[in-house]
Amino acid sequence: PEVANRIRGSMHEIKAGEGQLRNAAVLTTDVRGFTTLAISMLPNEVISLLIEYQQRIVPIIQRHGGVVDKFLGDGILATFCGAEPNDAYAADALRAAQQIGASTEAWAHERAARGERPIFVGTAVTAGRVIFGAIGDQSRLEFTVIGDAVNLAAKLEKPTKAERVRTLTTGETYALALDQGFAPSHAFERRPSRRIEGLATPIDLVVLA
Repeated sequence: PEVANRIRGSMHEIKAGEGQLRNAAVLTTDVRGFTTLAISMLPNEVISLLIEYQQRIVPIIQRHGGVVDKFLGDGILATFCGAEPNDAYAADALRAAQQIGASTEAWAHERAARGERPIFVGTAVTAGRVIFGAIGDQSRLEFTVIGDAVNLAAKLEKPTKAERVRTLTTGETYALALDQGFAPSHAFERRPSRRIEGLATPIDLVVLA
């Protein structure tokens, strides 16, 4: 809705190549082992599973002011403050991530109780400068976010499995969220100087779930 309002409210025709630089948080989710799981399922079962997964997560993102940028198969990429300015973007993203963790954990238990294979979801949150803008051509225009924060969020989701956790953020993002009013329900575990594939230097991580 935020992107649609932006297009409708524009004083000129929006074209590919237009963008804005702003601070934002990026949240990614991914179903662990989805490719292997999908091979053993019928096509309609795969789609039904994805819909159930998305119907759990998307409303949480939206309730906390996030915008779903795109669905990437079993992954979801969302931004906070990408489409509209917001001074609490990191705090909102962490609140959403916490609720996603609780919701997907409950989902795993529900599926197990029904005799179905539990689904585990990894979530990562980062924050930083991003470019929010339009890409594509005359036949298809898409708004998206580009930047280091987006790339880092994609890289950070994978270590949730190696770290044996559901939800991770960076130490910098966590500190920023605290400054923006994020009130943790308990003391989160810090894991300093972690090596992340694709990054030249280690970074500090905070476990949210």
